Amino acid sequence: MNETTTAPARPTRQGGGDLRLSFEFFPPRSEPAMNSLTRVVARLNETGPAFFSCTYGAGGSTRDGTRETVARLLSLGVNAAPHLSIGADSQGAIFDLLDRYREMGVKRIVALRGDLPSGMGAGRIVHNAESLVRWIREHSGDYFHIEVAAYPEVHPDAASAAADLEFFAAKVGAGANSAITQYFYNPHAYYDFMDRCGAAGIDVPIYPGIMPITNLEGILRFSAKCGADVPRWLVKRLEGFGGDETAIRAFTTEYLTRLCEELIAAGAPGLHFYTLNRWGVSRAVCKNLGFGVSDT
Repeated sequence: MNETTTAPARPTRQGGGDLRLSFEFFPPRSEPAMNSLTRVVARLNETGPAFFSCTYGAGGSTRDGTRETVARLLSLGVNAAPHLSIGADSQGAIFDLLDRYREMGVKRIVALRGDLPSGMGAGRIVHNAESLVRWIREHSGDYFHIEVAAYPEVHPDAASAAADLEFFAAKVGAGANSAITQYFYNPHAYYDFMDRCGAAGIDVPIYPGIMPITNLEGILRFSAKCGADVPRWLVKRLEGFGGDETAIRAFTTEYLTRLCEELIAAGAPGLHFYTLNRWGVSRAVCKNLGFGVSDT
């Protein structure tokens, strides 16, 4: 990884202060894939992110992969934040994992409810993200910075927008420091969510999640599961490119740049990119926004 002697240029948020930037990966499943991710990290690290996070599969199905990926990230000299969910794990198992992460030098945890492995019904989920945040604080005090999830377009399991906001408030009350949103393509969803948080007295930083679109079919399938809305006009524009991946990347980069500019202008404290272990669109958007990266 190339080192620079000066910090990259960084745009500022409304009211002053640098914008926080972060990128999310999933655990590679092979050594060649891990080596590829190392190259992705090198390109994205030029933007000066606060951290890179790594996802955690349903019921801890990628527990070892998550830990190994975090270890590799740390070995590269970057800040790494593992995702952690309760799933079917015991409190003791969670505490053991927290101890291991602390020994590794991890300072930040992304705490989520998570999903159970296939074949285990939702009724088996006894605990939620609020429980996990409380467990982390009980066991580790204030050592970890805790990120939690937020859902501007409402969690698919929530009975209502009001109920979803109550769940979010409970996570913050349990000790979460900040939140990362599910991705969205309509900035008004974020504005509305922030207004409702303000009215409820929730004042932790809430970072918009940004998802590049490189495969329309894939994003529509995933969005249907996670409750993220892909506007009809956007779908139709992307359909118009057929299978032209270069055109799709160019359009997505332009659209996400405008989306991020609007969010920053409205006071968003930073951005979190769901990279799908790729660097192209995420890095291009950051470059357009003024984060210091090279032209190559």
